Amino acid sequence: MSVELRAVLNHSKINNRPAFVAYVTAGYPKEENTVDILLGLQKGGADIIEVGVPFSDPTADGPTIQKASFDALKNGTSLLSTFDLIRKARQAGLWVPVVLMGYYNPFYAYGEEKLLQDCSQIGVQGLIIVDYPPREALQF
Repeated sequence: MSVELRAVLNHSKINNRPAFVAYVTAGYPKEENTVDILLGLQKGGADIIEVGVPFSDPTADGPTIQKASFDALKNGTSLLSTFDLIRKARQAGLWVPVVLMGYYNPFYAYGEEKLLQDCSQIGVQGLIIVDYPPREALQF
């Protein structure tokens, strides 16, 4: 777990309250809304923001996230544009920890090593890979 995520969770524990983890699909409802949504979630008190990377077969998600993912893909949102949106949000003042939530296939196609390097450079503190079995994830 990253230092930033650990600090947020420890702070919540010390203050005897749950951490507020907000979720948004990158590129939904439109790509141009994402930076403002991220900043709005921070302003609204989010301790951690989970940013969903749109995927064509979001089988581990419910209908709401599936629709958001499909709409974001129609808008042209990709892993690369998700990185760009997070980078822009960081430049605009986003400071809360960000965790990418997605499926292994796009991360694998991008390259695991490159994914981790780029996440570190743009300020992504963690990954949730919903379809990656924990036993296999140890290697990752």
